[in-house]
Amino acid sequence: MTDNQEREDQVTTFQPCRVSDFVVGDGSKPFLIAGPCVIESREMVLRHAEAIRDIATAAGFHVAFKSSFDKANRTSIDSFRGPGLDEGLAILAEVRRDLGVAVLTDFHTAEQAAPVGEVVDMLQVPAFLCRQTDLLIAAARTGKALNVKKGQFLAPENMREVVGKLESAGCRDFCLTERGATFGYGNLVVDFRSLPIMRSFGHPVIFDGTHSVQRPGGLGTKSGGDRTEVPHLVRAAAAVGCDGFFLEVHENPDEGLSDGPNMLQLDTLPALLDDLIRIREAAGTP
Repeated sequence: MTDNQEREDQVTTFQPCRVSDFVVGDGSKPFLIAGPCVIESREMVLRHAEAIRDIATAAGFHVAFKSSFDKANRTSIDSFRGPGLDEGLAILAEVRRDLGVAVLTDFHTAEQAAPVGEVVDMLQVPAFLCRQTDLLIAAARTGKALNVKKGQFLAPENMREVVGKLESAGCRDFCLTERGATFGYGNLVVDFRSLPIMRSFGHPVIFDGTHSVQRPGGLGTKSGGDRTEVPHLVRAAAAVGCDGFFLEVHENPDEGLSDGPNMLQLDTLPALLDDLIRIREAAGTP
């Protein structure tokens, strides 16, 4: 039996993912997860969240605002990590309450899952931690939607076991995200076969365009990247087929405190989203 035949035999019933008051993967609208990599200040987050909400809505996307309260896996001990759990969640709660937009953030320990789940609409399991069983189970127990990033070190087929862990904990509302695979030292590549492979596991799939162009540790004390490559990759993902897109954006990425080289300039987002809608319509993809 070929790998393709085995995957076809194992396809399960597709389960869309409910996030807040909308559904990802039901064929209605594509999903956008977007925001600056890390919370730099309350004012900066509110400004970005409002702009992203308006841009995504106008383009015809469901949207969740994303920013991190803590970047626990920074390259250098001296790198900016964010405001921390309490202050960060308070800012995200304000975004959700005052701007009426769904919010997503990542977390790094099982103990953080419950307090994060009280605030956000969707918890994100970082790529480096996607195999951590205790982390996955704790996230599932919050009852909130989850976004699990595929580790840079995993084949897409390996994510079937991640799906199994979540489903065993009673979680049904989750997405899997492709963000590139390690290719030698300091570089990532995208195998677009991973999108249909992971979607065959029965849950929506997201393509992370900005982390896919990251070059981990590429600048010595911090990661590098090339944001000019992002539009090419997300357009390709739209043609192959996925349920949504993850894009870190910033009004001035070169001044961003985390992931600046691979974050998109915020004012380029409307044109890119319009491209993605047209490509999806032309290709007839999910």
